[in-house]
Amino acid sequence: MHKVWLIAQREYLERVRTRAFLISTILIPVMMGAFVFGSFYLDKKSATTPQHVALVSADAPFALDLQQMLDADREAHILSDVISPPGPDTRPTLEHMLDDHGLDGYLWIDRLPSGELQFVYTPATSSPTVNGPVLAVLSTNVRTLLLRRGLIARGLGEGDVDGLTQPVRIDHGHHRPRSSLGAAFALFFLMYMVVVLYGMNVARSIIEEKTSRVFEVLLSTIRPEEMMAGKILGVGSVGLTQVGIWMLAVAALAATPFAHAAASGDMALTIGPAQVVFFVLYFIFGFLLYSSMAAALGAMTNSEQELQQLNMFLVMPLGFCMLMIPVVMNAPNSFWSRVVSLIPFCSPLLMNFRVSLSMPQPWEIGLSFVLMAVTILIVIWLASRIYRVGVLMYGKRPTVHEIMRWVKYS
Repeated sequence: MHKVWLIAQREYLERVRTRAFLISTILIPVMMGAFVFGSFYLDKKSATTPQHVALVSADAPFALDLQQMLDADREAHILSDVISPPGPDTRPTLEHMLDDHGLDGYLWIDRLPSGELQFVYTPATSSPTVNGPVLAVLSTNVRTLLLRRGLIARGLGEGDVDGLTQPVRIDHGHHRPRSSLGAAFALFFLMYMVVVLYGMNVARSIIEEKTSRVFEVLLSTIRPEEMMAGKILGVGSVGLTQVGIWMLAVAALAATPFAHAAASGDMALTIGPAQVVFFVLYFIFGFLLYSSMAAALGAMTNSEQELQQLNMFLVMPLGFCMLMIPVVMNAPNSFWSRVVSLIPFCSPLLMNFRVSLSMPQPWEIGLSFVLMAVTILIVIWLASRIYRVGVLMYGKRPTVHEIMRWVKYS
């Protein structure tokens, strides 16, 4: 154990003293903060920017009623002009205004031969992210207006119609705040970057020492398994140190008056103590899992180029986690969210993501740690056998048959 500690101490001090450690410690949280707060700010600004829409109809009362409803809806942020009746040059004029950005869209209301109304909304851009909210507001108000007219035509009074078509106000007291969603995303991408960065550092360290033939000297005094354990512990300690610095910096910044003034309302990014504890625990398990895989890959390769070709075995599970973000975000406690978050290679990212969104059942968290622990033991057992032989193999990339022979070798 003393030799493992010496290797770990060497790996730790060698990396902490580098400029790369200092630069990444400062830049990564700055970039993460700029990304999270910048996206919230731009989203909030775009949501409150009024959209200028023209309402075109031969039925002037209908268009005026629709305009009145849009003006009364303060959350719609739609400014509307009524054009009634339309002339032969109305559509070309509106199209020209769209091209000149003098108009965000127009709603053309036609009465079909069957007597039904046809609504055609033409936006200035075809992007669904831009036009989706506007189209939803227009559709809702048009349906409400048609319902009002239908009820009045059937003999209901204005008061009864107002009561039936009154918008329902939903209490947002128990909704998932955007602050928790932002914290979940921040912790997810932080976990992703740290696991990938320090997992690959283990593989690169092995390749560097294989290239310089330092292994041949070290292996005369220490076993390969002890060397691998020391590297994993040393590099993992560097990651924990960096994460600890980031957490302390966030806590110190959150206590300042500037943070309270800048991060208000929906943009308040809050991370609770439970999130910090689970983040550290899942980081430790995730790093042990992926760094063991990286150590095996480093032992099998002879250069950075060969390592880049094999790092797909590390990136593919993490990429799968990225694809599963919408599934977990929309329904954190659904069947598929539970299944994918219990996969050992996905638990460090997805189960931790669920913890930030909606705390899972205790048995799910416990089961995830048990499955990860079993998987880590299996991966470390395989990696140590590959490492023991692979660190002394030079010149060519081993085949699958040779790797299987290394695993069986004792």
